[in-house]
Amino acid sequence: NNWVSLHHDGTVVLYPMLASNRRLERRLELLVALEQRGGFAVSRLLDLSHHELSGRFLEGTGSVVFDHACRVAYACLSPRTNADVLAELCEELGYEPFAFDATDCEGVAVYHTNVLLSIGQRSAIVCAEAVPEAQRVPLLERLRASGREVVAIDRAQMAAFAGNALELAAADGTAVLSMSDRALRSFDARSLETLRHCVERIVAVPVPTIEDLGGGSVRCMLAEVFLPRSAAAR
Repeated sequence: NNWVSLHHDGTVVLYPMLASNRRLERRLELLVALEQRGGFAVSRLLDLSHHELSGRFLEGTGSVVFDHACRVAYACLSPRTNADVLAELCEELGYEPFAFDATDCEGVAVYHTNVLLSIGQRSAIVCAEAVPEAQRVPLLERLRASGREVVAIDRAQMAAFAGNALELAAADGTAVLSMSDRALRSFDARSLETLRHCVERIVAVPVPTIEDLGGGSVRCMLAEVFLPRSAAAR
């Protein structure tokens, strides 16, 4: 999900990646397959990958957590998330950037925003304690102003990938919150009750290999497809 995002208006965005080996993930033939076999319509390609030449990066929906309903793009700044590239993305898409800082328990910048923040239709999971106090209050206020139930997690839960969740639509249109088994076990009963009231189901699967060795979890393996259907597929 780091090299591409697929938007409601038919825009496909390609992102600049910090690691050179991960730049190989940008595969345009997959976009062709979405059109030809998936029946989706792509009307615009926004290629931001040229920023790699100047050492500026923005790693897709790892770096950016979109609130599509309110048209806000949240991003915690790090070597993988550049504020200027974020501003360019938001200008092109018509979103408002909301940048902030965040650190882990050792004081190191959180590498990706989707490690500490997940936004669904009715809930938002956020590791507020990782954000400096001066930025924490505005962040929480903005999330609550969207009308969502805000579920706060701590740094230990963040390390268990509790923030690396993604709300999906099931085949019948119901809301499903996907996360890892490790993430699920890190939530207390009250938080789980809140989340279960905001979706029809929580689906949790064990993914120890990617969590132990890859530095990511369930959300990192998923890319949302918001593209409109082509006329032929309707």
